[in-house]
Amino acid sequence: MVGGGAREHTLVWKLTQSPRVKEIYAAPGNAGTARIAYNLDIKAEDIESLLKAARENHIDLTVVGPENPLAKGIVDRFQSAGLPIFGPTQKAAEIESSKVFAKELMQKHGIPCARSASFSDFEKAKEYLQNQKPPIVIKADGLAAGKGVIIAESVREAREALASMMQSKAFGAAGDRVVIEEHLFGREMSFFIFTDGRTIVPTVPACDYKRIFNDNKGPNTGGMGSYSPPPFYNKALANIIIKTIMEPIVLALADEGRPYKGTLYGGLMITNNVPKVIEFNARLGDPETQVVLPRLKTDLVDIMLAVVDNKLDKIDIEFNDNACVGVVMASGGYPGSYKTGFPISGLDDVDRDIMVFHAGTKLSQGGQSLTSGGRVLTVAATGKTLAEAREKVYKNITRIHFEGCYFRKDIALFK
Repeated sequence: MVGGGAREHTLVWKLTQSPRVKEIYAAPGNAGTARIAYNLDIKAEDIESLLKAARENHIDLTVVGPENPLAKGIVDRFQSAGLPIFGPTQKAAEIESSKVFAKELMQKHGIPCARSASFSDFEKAKEYLQNQKPPIVIKADGLAAGKGVIIAESVREAREALASMMQSKAFGAAGDRVVIEEHLFGREMSFFIFTDGRTIVPTVPACDYKRIFNDNKGPNTGGMGSYSPPPFYNKALANIIIKTIMEPIVLALADEGRPYKGTLYGGLMITNNVPKVIEFNARLGDPETQVVLPRLKTDLVDIMLAVVDNKLDKIDIEFNDNACVGVVMASGGYPGSYKTGFPISGLDDVDRDIMVFHAGTKLSQGGQSLTSGGRVLTVAATGKTLAEAREKVYKNITRIHFEGCYFRKDIALFK
């Protein structure tokens, strides 16, 4: 398992449930994966060291969690070495690693998305802004750890965001090019599929919360919590999404000579039951993975091998009818500056059916879980309804503590 966040801990947790799995290695992993797998001290972007470790440990399948190794071509490298790996190639992963490429592909193939324009020239971008109606969405072209999108409430704010990205390089080279697009209104939803490039199979959808504070206030984060399923989701909406968005994008990528294999994530806005694409990601989402995988009944190893072997049409994928809610516990100050290295207490004090997925954690030399990142844990629970799952999470989350810990109180709360 390549990666060290809560998504990867959740994947490892699910993979350990397969009777086909004898051992799992996580690189670099975290304090959570250390309890159920072997952590390797290798960064997720260190492709050559990962390849060496896969060979030395006789790994039968490598699974890539985060976007950066995909964008750097880890799948191409493993495939050229003859090692099975789950995830899209570098060219296919551009659907996430380049917002400009994704937009141009959607426009070319008539996939519904926000009206937009792309720029590599700051002055031309600034000029274009003058005629746009706020709120205006500014996106850095490249990868920016989920933070490269700014929703500006005025043209002045949009100009500042543009200068921050293109001139001050707030997101480094990711901001060399930008996409400026209309702000879509409606209900946001994350929709995932497994695909081997020909067959597509949807998972269950989820909704996540990007802003740091209750009532969706404050700056964007990597995600402060999520739930599945969305109350407004139904089969008719699912069919529209598959027919107008997911099938066409997989066909479009194949048409461009970039066949897509792995998990594809569509970040969608639903307005009057009409879905439009906000963005595509070339992997499972975080924090959505933490509420989607607990609902999966089918062996995840079987699914991943079916994708790798182009046999996805030969497998039935089932999910249970439970609802699932996950709430992120973050370091005080996140997504700004924050301190780490604090001991985490209460991890063993939660009820038995509560799932605690680690993200920014590491083990001390004495085996104590310490904070090591902005998003530290996701506390998740299932129930017959979202209200039941939510109640379980919030009843247990206060039993866990670390200095400065913060979590939103309104995840899956419908007013």
